[in-house]
Amino acid sequence: MTWRAPEIDRSHEPYVADERTMLEGWLDYHRDTLLFKCAGLTAEQLRTASVEPSTLTLLGLVRHMADVERWWFRIRAAGEDVPGLYDGDEDPDADLNAVADADPAETFATFRAEIEAARKAVAGLSLDHTFRRHRQDGRGDEMNVRWVYVHMIEEYARHNGHADLIRERIDGVTGD
Repeated sequence: MTWRAPEIDRSHEPYVADERTMLEGWLDYHRDTLLFKCAGLTAEQLRTASVEPSTLTLLGLVRHMADVERWWFRIRAAGEDVPGLYDGDEDPDADLNAVADADPAETFATFRAEIEAARKAVAGLSLDHTFRRHRQDGRGDEMNVRWVYVHMIEEYARHNGHADLIRERIDGVTGD
């Protein structure tokens, strides 16, 4: 039997809520939207690049967002000492690029696990909790958990636009 990305019932953002609930609701909506764009596709379809010269794929986007969840919520905001998921010396964008041999079922499970780990990592942190982001050039920026939520919503929104176009190329499916 051919593996296919699971179907998903997308959560919808709240219309009236406190700030954190609103941020989490919008983030969950965008997380689900990425999975919604992948639903029903085979491993081969998930590895299909958008259009030359781009190598961007839906599988690469799921891997990338799992890594970004870990990076911003766990490593940066919560200060956990865990490695990146797909770090590679030979390719700093291996999360997006190294999909030829990637196992989609494992990738989707990792994505879900990283979302849960991200939730737990910041559950006890105030939106005003600050941390320093250290840059390779030695500079650093003070940031807060609120910024991470807003950034993650933006990151998903941008990549979900990419996912729309890739999905339409694969099988003509369009929609929100």
